[in-house]
Amino acid sequence: MLAGIVHFLIGATGIVGVMMKFIGPVTIIPAMCLVGMVLFKVATKFSESHWGIALSTAVFAGILCLYCDKLNCYIPSWNKQKHCHLMNYPLHKVFAILFAIIFGWILSDILTKAGVLSANPQNSQYFARTDSRFHVVHSSSWFYFPYPGQFGPPSFLASAFVGFIIATMTSIIDSIGDYYACARMCGLPPPPSHAVNRGIMIEGFASCLAGAFGAGHGTSTYGGNIGAIGITKVGSRRVFQMVGVIFIVFGVLGKLGAIFVIIPYPVLGGVQIISFGIFIGLVLSNMMYIDMNSSRNLAIIGISLLFGLMVPYYVSSSKKPFDTGYVELNNILQTLLGNANFVGGALACFLDNTVPGTLEERGFIAWQEITVDESNEEKADSYGLPFINTTNKKSKIFQYIPFLPGYVSPTLSCRSRCCRHKKNVDINIA
Repeated sequence: MLAGIVHFLIGATGIVGVMMKFIGPVTIIPAMCLVGMVLFKVATKFSESHWGIALSTAVFAGILCLYCDKLNCYIPSWNKQKHCHLMNYPLHKVFAILFAIIFGWILSDILTKAGVLSANPQNSQYFARTDSRFHVVHSSSWFYFPYPGQFGPPSFLASAFVGFIIATMTSIIDSIGDYYACARMCGLPPPPSHAVNRGIMIEGFASCLAGAFGAGHGTSTYGGNIGAIGITKVGSRRVFQMVGVIFIVFGVLGKLGAIFVIIPYPVLGGVQIISFGIFIGLVLSNMMYIDMNSSRNLAIIGISLLFGLMVPYYVSSSKKPFDTGYVELNNILQTLLGNANFVGGALACFLDNTVPGTLEERGFIAWQEITVDESNEEKADSYGLPFINTTNKKSKIFQYIPFLPGYVSPTLSCRSRCCRHKKNVDINIA
């Protein structure tokens, strides 16, 4: 809960917005690529129970969202103008993940009924069976209403708090990269400072709320969901708001939520293969903003990726990677340096802001040209809030609230002026 409050304050006070002037494409690319490279462990864990089902699910989803990308379906529709008619709609792309899950689930059920999959709980194939976790449905209550303090009063432990703070800082770096990746996927300009501040603030509030209810996790962004947006082509905020309502309903109706727990592991692994793969490709697309002929940029990205893989590998493979004489300090170093995207992202950020290079070379100018482009003003409004967009231009107070539309970041406004006049800026931020 305390880590969530710190998380909340970092966003609410605009500290993240200050960090944004040091974080550009050269930092985002290695940091988020390392996130994708680490996610392969999750996909492998689910897929290894039966690679045949996992790959079949992935191939089915890939056919719908890639090979059939240019095709549409004719579905019955009705409106006041045309009444009943056939509408040309990409149904197979919008529901690619759902159709793939259904396909993989049916395939698992056929193999389960045919006795192909092992019924031994000690065998990895057991989790590919459709009946391996029916007990979850039977043991779940029909209704469950969580409440703060349901597992007892909160307590405080300094070492645990330090660990959570480290995880919080890493989560913030992840989220900044995910925000940019999501904007890129939806065809929107890079998120302005107030949007990033607001996102981090809400993540912190939700993490504090989760701690109060006794949930063993913090709230953060997830790269796989951005890949899902790329598959389905659905990025409407209204859709995700309804998804939040559905999740709440599933959390209260225990039996209904438990149905999704029994999805066979390889089916989930197959879907993750596609969604994680699209996410990694999306992150790499940020290279279009930087000068790829610059040996500076190539060296920073390459070195950061290499260190992001080397250091966590050493930490995980060594029995005692650090011996400072202080157990708490050893744990802090192990937590920090064991996180691939933190190591790679921090190194890339340091090098990008200390090695001489122009803003144009580093990709900042291209990002800001997208932000201030007049043709994108309507898209830029996507980062606003209901009822506030119409009033923030009339009140100067919103210019000083870091998480509201209308907030003026000194750094961003300076860059915007440079972009409007198309000046060739040669500034070294150090």
